[in-house]
Amino acid sequence: MYLHRHDPSDGAATSVKFDCLKLLKHPLRGSYDREHQIKALHSVSAWASEHQLVLAQERVDSKSNEITAIPHLLELLSLEGAIITLDAMGTQRAIAEQIITGKGDYILALKGNHGNLCKGVGQFFKGALSIDWQGIDYSYYEHTESNQHRIEYRQVWVVPLSAVPELANAHLWQGLNAIVMVRRKRTLWNKVEEEVSYYITSLSVDATEMSGYIRAHWSIENNCHWVLDVTFKEDRSRIRMGHGPENTGLLRRLCLGVLKRDSSKSSLAQKRYRAAMDDAFMMSLLAGALAT
Repeated sequence: MYLHRHDPSDGAATSVKFDCLKLLKHPLRGSYDREHQIKALHSVSAWASEHQLVLAQERVDSKSNEITAIPHLLELLSLEGAIITLDAMGTQRAIAEQIITGKGDYILALKGNHGNLCKGVGQFFKGALSIDWQGIDYSYYEHTESNQHRIEYRQVWVVPLSAVPELANAHLWQGLNAIVMVRRKRTLWNKVEEEVSYYITSLSVDATEMSGYIRAHWSIENNCHWVLDVTFKEDRSRIRMGHGPENTGLLRRLCLGVLKRDSSKSSLAQKRYRAAMDDAFMMSLLAGALAT
C-alpha cells in the first residue's frame, strides 16, 4: 500500500510503501452525552503495523455504518500490493471485490453471521482433523509464546481452495484462494482459554507467513488503541459536542504517529510531556516526522 505524501520543497509527490494494513473499529468512550442522548463515537482506523501509523479514520455511529465506512477508507488509499486484514464485520463480498479490483489482497475473518460459508469452512477443518489430514493439501505452523503468567500456544492451518470440495458460496468471493483455521490455547495462572478462528484469504502463502499477518492484525490494539487510552487519556476525554470528538481523535492519532517516528529511548508519555513544555523539541519531532 502506498501513502502519497507531498514534498513542498520540490513540488513532487513521494510514496511510502505499506505492505499490511489493518482496519479496526474503536470507541471513544468518553464522548457519550447522556443529557442530549448522544451515544459514544466509534471510529474505524486504517493501521499500518510495520510503520506504526494510522493512515486514515472514518466516523461510524453503528454496526451498519461500519460496513459503509470501510469502503470509504479503502477509497482514500492506493491498495496495489497491500494486504488488508479485517474483522468479521468487514467480511463482505463487495469489500473483497473492492480490494481485489484495487490490486490488493485480503484476509477476512469469518463468524456465524456468514452463514453457510463459515459453517462449510468449519465442517471442512473438523473433518480434516478427524482423518489426520490424509490426502489433503495443506500448510501447518505452530508456535508457543510465554510471558509472566501467560503461555499461548497457536496452531495455524492454511488450505488452498482447490483442496476444498464444494465449499458453499466460495465462487461469490472474488479472488478467494485459501481458507485458514487458527487455534489458540492460552494458559493463565488461574484458567485455560481455548479459541478457534476461521478466515478466508486471496493470498497463496504458507501457514508461517499467514500466522504473521493474522497476529500483526491485533498490533493496533497494543500499539495504537492502548497507547491512546493510557498515554493520551482518550477514554477520559469529555469532548463530546459536534465534530469535536472526531477531530480530537484524529489529532491524537496524528500526534501518536509523530511521536513514534522519534528514535530516542524516552517513553511516549515522556516525549509527549517534553513536547508540550519545549518548543524546540516539539519542532524537532515535527521535522523528523516530515523527513521519514
